[in-house]
Amino acid sequence: MSQAKKGDTVHIHYTGRLDDGTVFDTSEDREPLSFEIGEGMVIPGFEEAVTGMEPGDKKTTKIPTDQAYGDRREDMIVTVSLEHLPEGVEPKVGEILQMSSGDDQTFNVVVSEIGEDAIVLDANHPLAGEDLTFEIELVKVA
Repeated sequence: MSQAKKGDTVHIHYTGRLDDGTVFDTSEDREPLSFEIGEGMVIPGFEEAVTGMEPGDKKTTKIPTDQAYGDRREDMIVTVSLEHLPEGVEPKVGEILQMSSGDDQTFNVVVSEIGEDAIVLDANHPLAGEDLTFEIELVKVA
């Protein structure tokens, strides 16, 4: 058997948990997740955890914020006047909306507050600021 290394495509099953034990994602009851090590398709700490594993290996690893989605950033939270919303949009707290930047890139934001004439939108990744724990099983290296 060979150890997973940069350039390999790996197939893994995983369960991700927050510090309080809440499961935020899992491949249970789905096909294994596959990605190429070194391509940046998953967070750095996850890639690092899989590197060196062999098919059949299982491990639990804790990935600190800086190797996951980074710290929450205040500069990614904006207040937008309700008059700037497209006609017919009636946002609700917790709803995910799409915004576009000046260079025509779109990105998701979460409605975090709704005021009388403005809403607060948060473009941070929902897992930003969190340490993540993953149970990982390497199924196959291709």
